[in-house]
Amino acid sequence: MKNNKWIIYVLGTLVGILLYKIISESLSQPGLSVFEGKYEELAFFRNENNTGPVIRVYAIRALDEDLSWMKGFADAQPHTKYGKTLVFFFSRDLNQEIELSPTAPHFPEQFAAFLLAEYEKTPMGESRFLPAKP
Repeated sequence: MKNNKWIIYVLGTLVGILLYKIISESLSQPGLSVFEGKYEELAFFRNENNTGPVIRVYAIRALDEDLSWMKGFADAQPHTKYGKTLVFFFSRDLNQEIELSPTAPHFPEQFAAFLLAEYEKTPMGESRFLPAKP
């Protein structure tokens, strides 16, 4: 009987430690605040389709041209199952407003010269990050 109580206390302690670890890890994840000062949002488009694929398109002015944070930022954007998320990163030299659309090329061709990188999360959740060709 004493042996059973000891096992219950040990298991209870282990479960408590595991729950604490899971909760603390979940609540301490960094948000978009880690990217502050590195970008400005130029434009955003989301179709109004809530029963089918949701398309999100972001145009971002990159104040820091390091590609690693761009990929991390794009990965952190919302994505809907069977939807598509597109993020276009433009150089800081672009000072005009951009009108985005749900169809390719998603932004006016005149801004292609300012493109630094593009990111796509496909309907099946796979991601592609492509630096722009110089």
